[in-house]
Amino acid sequence: MTLTNRATLTTLSTRVVRIREPGGPDHLETADIDLADPGPGQIRVRQTAIGLNFIDIYQRSGLYPLPALPAVLGIEAAGVVEAIGPDVAELAVGQRIAYAGEVGAYAAARLLPAWRAVPVPAAIADSVAATALARGITAHMLQTRIYAVGAESTVLVHSAAGGLGSLLVRFARRRGATVIGTVGSAAKADIARAAGADHVIVGRDADFGREVAALTGGAGVDVAYDGVGGDTLRRTLDCVRPFGTVASFGESAGPIPPLAVEDLGPRRSLMLARPSVMRYMAEPAVYRLAAAEVLDAAAAGTAPTVGRAYPLEQAAAAHIDLESGATTGCALLLPP
Repeated sequence: MTLTNRATLTTLSTRVVRIREPGGPDHLETADIDLADPGPGQIRVRQTAIGLNFIDIYQRSGLYPLPALPAVLGIEAAGVVEAIGPDVAELAVGQRIAYAGEVGAYAAARLLPAWRAVPVPAAIADSVAATALARGITAHMLQTRIYAVGAESTVLVHSAAGGLGSLLVRFARRRGATVIGTVGSAAKADIARAAGADHVIVGRDADFGREVAALTGGAGVDVAYDGVGGDTLRRTLDCVRPFGTVASFGESAGPIPPLAVEDLGPRRSLMLARPSVMRYMAEPAVYRLAAAEVLDAAAAGTAPTVGRAYPLEQAAAAHIDLESGATTGCALLLPP
């Protein structure tokens, strides 16, 4: 396709996957919609790879309500700048970019605020760029803003073979930490070890507290990362040392039962964080700093493991696999 410029902008039709109302994977529909010219501060991106994230499922199901419906799902992708609106000087037509934090990624092409676009180094493949930012910036948030992980730290990562979990392991190891991972099967244990986990606890019903105590000489970990939800968060409290931190950032296994303040202290003396990476990425300066660090790490070899790729039209099948735990690494969608 011939790339356009400011002088030859035209409205075009693009293929998208969207929802009209919250629900299951069957609520995803493929449609062709008109895409307007980029306005001030916007660019048009021809997308080459689209990252799949659990937040897409939360938004599809209504757990995280979207501001307006119908809505195109997806929060990250990689592609090529196809057209530039007024007042955009830092990007060029034909430039490879990636972005995260802007809903509407399940599309062959889309409009994007220019400040979201991060140039992609030639050494990074589109599939890596499309799956690195949301997870990488989440890891950045969790390991810098929530708890500063360093060489003396011991961390616990649930779902350590998943896309985000394995990246949390890699980032923590890059910072010199000792990492304990949990996984649901022996096959996934191999993936967690390959990502750098020093110890792996196998089994969703494992006694995490007892296993962690045995691995840490009874001390517990400094920080635990729980994107699983369900009853996992309550069981995780027993894994963390006094005055340690528990970070809860997802509910892949279902809603989290209510916790009483007494579950955190004074006996345990724990700090509980419930951060939102979308809120973190809403701060332009923070977003761009974290994105640059994530891409630098990817270029140096600390990148997400790219999993299965699905055609955009098979987004429902991708959601089913992601929800069921059938995926490993970072799954992605490929536009037509």
